[in-house]
Amino acid sequence: MTQAAGDAPRRVVVIGAGHGGAQLVAFLRQFGFAGSIVLVGDEAGIPYQRPPLSKAWLKGETTLDKLAMRPASFYAEQKIELRSGLRAEGIDTAARQVRLSNSEQLGYDELVLATGSYPRALPLVAAGLGNVLALRALPDAEKLRAALAPGKRLVIVGGGFIGLECAATARDLGAEVVVLEKAPRLLERVASAPISQFLHRYHEARGVTVVVDASITAVEGQGRAEAVRLADGRRFACDSVLVGIGAVPATALAEAAGLACDNGVCVGADCRSSDPHIFAIGDVARRPHPLYGTALRLESVPSSLEQARLVAAAIAGREPGPPEVPWFWSDQYDLKLQMAGLPVAVDEVVIRGQPEGAGAEFAAKFAVFHLSQGRVTCVEAVNQPQAFMAGRKLIGSGKTVPAARLADPAVPLNELAA
Repeated sequence: MTQAAGDAPRRVVVIGAGHGGAQLVAFLRQFGFAGSIVLVGDEAGIPYQRPPLSKAWLKGETTLDKLAMRPASFYAEQKIELRSGLRAEGIDTAARQVRLSNSEQLGYDELVLATGSYPRALPLVAAGLGNVLALRALPDAEKLRAALAPGKRLVIVGGGFIGLECAATARDLGAEVVVLEKAPRLLERVASAPISQFLHRYHEARGVTVVVDASITAVEGQGRAEAVRLADGRRFACDSVLVGIGAVPATALAEAAGLACDNGVCVGADCRSSDPHIFAIGDVARRPHPLYGTALRLESVPSSLEQARLVAAAIAGREPGPPEVPWFWSDQYDLKLQMAGLPVAVDEVVIRGQPEGAGAEFAAKFAVFHLSQGRVTCVEAVNQPQAFMAGRKLIGSGKTVPAARLADPAVPLNELAA
């Protein structure tokens, strides 16, 4: 499986031109892989960054050129064959071929699935409601951008990161925003209660109507969504609806090929699937994480990039390097939320700083540390990059830290992490 001197040239085919796929092909060349590389993407054009779609792109603060991960010339210079606007429709594992949407049969020695995920649909939405939107790719962002203007009414179903980032952007653009979350609090799956409560207050202070425990019974309208109705009788009129209720791993291709799947493509530590010639990375991969001892599917750009590095190293015959602490981020208004690690077996929560107040002017600078037997397993930092970096180091080292010193703003964080 590695590139040895004298071997016949090998071909690596990567399906999916998002962050993971695009970075993987670059890593392959960086690690000395000299064989053929083909990157297949279902969107036209060159690979681009997706995180700005909910922020800078909606505001018109960036351009297509700035969104691009690399210029088009990079792929030509590195002899990477970029096949844009094509879908992979089937895998013949015995013949090691991928069938593309143009009927081409593309042979491979190693195949990497970086197919990502797709937005979960809201079951109550009738077919054909053109103003019920989701946000995954650039065409989705274009539709959403056209729907945001002063006075426009946007109902967002889902109080996760996508929903809250779009809520902040929509308010900055002057739209009226309602966020409906079925759980008892915002970000229930991915953030702690102090972070949820803080963001709830922060959004409301900026004019967002936030409703938790929201049970939606109908999306009303003929041809277009006109209102969203809740079980308690409340009705929110709208000009458009954005659905952000999670993502589903795009495993159809893998399942049809007979690969083991369970909430994602099941892979090993090096991201190799149940077929030794096929890897999976990014949102679609469910991988045992070496720092946590359990299989996880992490939906984040940093996780995709780490997995791309692991696969490129495996294919090129390089050492993979040490495991990274998983991390995530979200930008909302003037807030930068940075998180590292996972809250596993937490027996103590320490808040450094006080996220108090509810007005637009209240201070927004604090961190939440999650500890297990004196060791930091997770940190959530709001406008506190030093706390994020220190927490990430502490998670990686496994060092025990006295909770009282961690909570004391007078104790330097770099001293604790040293």
